[in-house]
Amino acid sequence: MNRVLSKFSDFFHTTFRALQYRNFRLFWFGQCISLTGTWMQRTAQTWLVYTVTNSPIKVGLVGVFQFTPMLLFSLFAGVLADRIPKKRLLILTQTVFMLQAVIMTLLTFSGRIQYWHILLLSMLFGFTQTLDMPARQSFFIELVGPENLTNAISLNSTIVNLAKIVGPAVSGFVMVQCGMTVCFFINAVSFLPVIAGILLIRVEKTPVHRANAHILPEIVDGIRYIGRNDTLILNVLITAVVCTFAMNNDVIIPIFAREVLGRGADGYSSLMAAAGFGAFVGAVTMAYRSKFGVKKSLLIFSGAASALLQVLTIFSHQYWMSAVLIAGIGFNNLVFMNMANSIFQINSSNDYRGRVMSVYSFLNQGSTPIGNFLSGLGMEYFGGGSGFVFCGVTTATLLCAVLFVKRSSLKNWLPRKNAT
Repeated sequence: MNRVLSKFSDFFHTTFRALQYRNFRLFWFGQCISLTGTWMQRTAQTWLVYTVTNSPIKVGLVGVFQFTPMLLFSLFAGVLADRIPKKRLLILTQTVFMLQAVIMTLLTFSGRIQYWHILLLSMLFGFTQTLDMPARQSFFIELVGPENLTNAISLNSTIVNLAKIVGPAVSGFVMVQCGMTVCFFINAVSFLPVIAGILLIRVEKTPVHRANAHILPEIVDGIRYIGRNDTLILNVLITAVVCTFAMNNDVIIPIFAREVLGRGADGYSSLMAAAGFGAFVGAVTMAYRSKFGVKKSLLIFSGAASALLQVLTIFSHQYWMSAVLIAGIGFNNLVFMNMANSIFQINSSNDYRGRVMSVYSFLNQGSTPIGNFLSGLGMEYFGGGSGFVFCGVTTATLLCAVLFVKRSSLKNWLPRKNAT
């Protein structure tokens, strides 16, 4: 019994060790509440668009409007994240997120909500997220230090993906019982705890990058910095492929649930929760194994596994099988993003971390309009069952091409057998 308790204690201490820092606890618990509200709104908003328009391509266009700002301006945001204290930036972005949710609530409650309103509000969300992501990602090292950075990234992923489970599940219930307006209102209120938590954080004043150069030369300098590092270059290429084509669940799942499985809002929200559950398991797993350091080969294996599972959905016409496959996709996508994030941060200096993480944001979210549009277009003409298959085949093909072209750099990524 004592041995079991000792192992459990070791697992708990290892997995959640970043929570020993007060600043990270304040940020983490605030995010627990806020992200649940965010996923309630995202789930309700997607279902609202699909039920009103009955068009997969219009569902995809919402993602295009939301993530295009990231595509166009994330590199500029990285320069600002290096120039301005990150705590100040995060208070600003969380406040704007809250105002966006308030506007969505009022328009829906009044019955005046229209498709173009959702597009404009999605674009506002996208602009805010463009500034928020590099500031947030590069803020972790100020909260926990470099020795616990990977663990902090993994623990942040646990709440993001726990929110993907709880948010869609609660949203599905609330939509049926109370309507979509309540989902938007809950999201607006949920930003208050995270804003309060950030205000209470006390970090040491660190030197802020204040170059005399204009923003464009600094962006070019950041790109050149990445270009001089083979590890960062390969990470960029692999992340670009997988993030663009393997991470379009928000667009594919509602159409897949309705056209392939014949399910309504409850089936859609529960499939979203299945993806979140898989990602949550992946996040806890990665939080525990963070003590072993960054394993680059996991980036390749998880990206390939996600592509394979998406292709296998072509054989899935039963709800339970689809839920298992989607949970597996969520697991592998989380492992992939955790490794990509860690590789970027561990291989970057303090002076360039904001700009490097803006490239991560660009690849993670900025490439989404391309994937959202193509998957939505494919489902518009070939049916809801084609979304996952198209994304899986494209991911696998391009991933193989990247690995072949960069095979010389790949030698240091794959595990080596011990010499005999």
